[in-house]
Amino acid sequence: MAIEAPYSKYCKTNFKIAIVVCIGGAIIFAYDGYLSKYEWSLRHSFYEEHIKNSKADSTLVFNQKAPFVLGPLAVILIAWFLVRRREKLIADELGLSIYDCRLKIENRKLKIVNRNSENIPYDSIQKIDKTYFDSKGYFVITYKDNDGVESNRKLNARQYDNLEAILEHLVRKIS
Repeated sequence: MAIEAPYSKYCKTNFKIAIVVCIGGAIIFAYDGYLSKYEWSLRHSFYEEHIKNSKADSTLVFNQKAPFVLGPLAVILIAWFLVRRREKLIADELGLSIYDCRLKIENRKLKIVNRNSENIPYDSIQKIDKTYFDSKGYFVITYKDNDGVESNRKLNARQYDNLEAILEHLVRKIS
């Protein structure tokens, strides 16, 4: 029986909050920076306050430039969220499989890199340090990879849901 630990709701919610803040900020700054100059605008007094001798002061200039930063940032966060939400851990009868996805920029193009080839067999796991699992929510697996090099992998409960079941399964399998 395989135990799955999907990407956590905590991280998904943080991505959604950051995306909403970027989009909302871009809309508010664009309204203040560009639409407040019209008399029908509810923020016309803001425009009049920040125009000195027919020149915009630093606050109005910031409000005019911020949407061009926050808009692309929201698009990047959406792309990053769509990639990262596929991450998961699967502990089956053979070992622990880690399905990681990353964004990578190559030749000015954004690519999705699947690193789902990381399989850790139970017989290669040398140690599980679960000292901080109860207090801080993470544990560290020490294992030997295919080249015989000792590696550490930190698994955090904030990144994966159902991590306690994975930890119990790992301890049972290596004992």
